[in-house]
Amino acid sequence: MPYPSDRDRDRPWVMRTYAGHSSAAASNALYRRNLAKGQTGLSVAFDLPTQTGYDSDHELARGEVGKVGVPIAHIGDMRQLFDQIPMADANTSMTINATAMWLLALYVSVAREDGADVAKLAGTTQNDIIKEYLSRGTYVFPPGPSLRLITDMVAWTVANVPKWNPINVCSYHLQEAGATPVQEIAYAMCTAIAVLDAVRDSGQVPPDRMGDVVARISFFVNAGVRFVEEMCKMRAFAALWDEITRDRYGIEDPKQRRFRYGVQVNSLGLTEAQPENNVQRIVLEMLAVSLSRDARARAIQLPAWNEALGLPRPWDQQWALRMQQVLAYETDLLEYEDIFDGSHVVQAKVDELLAGARDEIDRVQAMGGAVAAVESGYMKSSLVSSLAERRRRLEAGEDVIVGVNKFDTSEPSPLQAEGAKAIETIDPAVEKQAVEALQRWRASRDNAAAEASLVALRDAAKTDENLMEASLACAQAGVTTGEWAAALREAFGEYRAPTGVSGAAAGGEAGSAISAVRERVRETGREIGERLRVLVGKPGLDGHSNGAEQIAVRARDVGFEVIYQGIRLTPAQIVAAAVQEDVHIVGLSVLSGSHLEVVPAVVEGLRAAGAGDVPVIVGGIIPPDDAAALAAQGVARVFTPKDYELTQIMDEIVTVIRQAHGL
Repeated sequence: MPYPSDRDRDRPWVMRTYAGHSSAAASNALYRRNLAKGQTGLSVAFDLPTQTGYDSDHELARGEVGKVGVPIAHIGDMRQLFDQIPMADANTSMTINATAMWLLALYVSVAREDGADVAKLAGTTQNDIIKEYLSRGTYVFPPGPSLRLITDMVAWTVANVPKWNPINVCSYHLQEAGATPVQEIAYAMCTAIAVLDAVRDSGQVPPDRMGDVVARISFFVNAGVRFVEEMCKMRAFAALWDEITRDRYGIEDPKQRRFRYGVQVNSLGLTEAQPENNVQRIVLEMLAVSLSRDARARAIQLPAWNEALGLPRPWDQQWALRMQQVLAYETDLLEYEDIFDGSHVVQAKVDELLAGARDEIDRVQAMGGAVAAVESGYMKSSLVSSLAERRRRLEAGEDVIVGVNKFDTSEPSPLQAEGAKAIETIDPAVEKQAVEALQRWRASRDNAAAEASLVALRDAAKTDENLMEASLACAQAGVTTGEWAAALREAFGEYRAPTGVSGAAAGGEAGSAISAVRERVRETGREIGERLRVLVGKPGLDGHSNGAEQIAVRARDVGFEVIYQGIRLTPAQIVAAAVQEDVHIVGLSVLSGSHLEVVPAVVEGLRAAGAGDVPVIVGGIIPPDDAAALAAQGVARVFTPKDYELTQIMDEIVTVIRQAHGL
């Protein structure tokens, strides 16, 4: 979006709502309704199979199809997703990383069919794989090949789709994974340095066009409720990006060095307890990225008040959009130059953040850069430790969350009145319909052409050839998401990122309660005759591992032997590990909404393996009715975000083990 001169009233930012679910047809209808309400950009949420390169009929996709986003399996789905939406005029953000090249290939192919001038397409592919290894978990390939895919996309879009942002360096999930403002700035900048170095060194972009590359690098940040500090963080981001691109890459044009970012305010900071409080949290967090004109977001998407409960309804998304519109059109915010210029308080905080970020960037660069710091586990362990410290402060009452650890008495909420449908639910038939549609697609396409394009993709992956054209050919031949990813899995292999648990420092003791739980763990172990062992499992494709990692760290700190193998496991793999390790309890973490499918599969698998006496507990975003259903199927306990005190959870785990052993 063009920037006005300082004498002009600032233009409103692009207003988006992160949306998509069930099917391409249902999501298309939602997008068209949102655009009609005044939304000025689209933000496409893809389901987990699409994000991780699996088709809807893959074993790991069970229970995940259409849950956290829209399933896009092939070019036919992409056609349906943008039906009646003029792509030449759209500004489309796609939250996609490991399979970003594939989704861009589908998008460009459909735009060409639609008659759009590809050179005028505007939008963004998130495409930040580094933070996937650190936080969100939707990575597929090892760091080296993943960086190659990003490099190829950057080079191709600069030459062919010059208005497209081929990467959105994403610090958003880093904050959710525990990052302090200094870590969020530093690790995002280290990622951008890794990408720019790779593009420069690839030889695919002439040196005199590196300014064009820098100008298309955008960022996607998180805004927490400490909005003064968050605003200072954004000013520090802008100053540091200008400095790095000028000094490291020699970019002389200030417009090309401009820090361009979009924002989603902190979804994981929303509370299940007293969820109506989330409305004011969202508004305050929006101020952090809009108050300072010199560091104002150019695109904003807000979560809905009830996202801690489940999938928001269209009305909830409309409410979030209206928050943006009131700020942009009713207030005088956009009429002034930067209102913080000359503030010694703000400048002191910005300088503090800059000094800390520069030190941390130097530390990572001395290790060999962002990729090396991922592979060594340094950055992941740092984030896990920071989140453990954040949770310690919360449990100790040093940090206050209204309605959770203070002021927790509440009147009944009319927003959640009995009989009210407080969240959107996905019909279980959606997955069956998606699988059937996928089978029809495979049966109706030219399979010889599809296979030939896949062979060409595999062959190209073995060379230094840019893979974008081969991906476009696959898209046009009707190849599916799972087939495209499988071809590259053959060439590149897969990857399991470090969990960060073993190297994480304890967050300190939240009062004397932890000592009492340690003693219960020791005593129960003596009575049973061996040290207590807990398996922490992440079934399915849900990569939100923060909760599982914090449970694993706290379990370790109270004396459990912890078996945690990371994300993306089938129920059968979890059962096999539980039997092999002879654990005393299995704890499953599911935040994607697939709990009714994957959790019973683990319970039934343990019974079939002769380990039905091993209790299973579950944590996640689980509505009360679903919790009751899981209990009826044999789950011993269900924990949701309102159960924030980890030490109490540990105490309850010991109780469950004792009950299972008749103690």
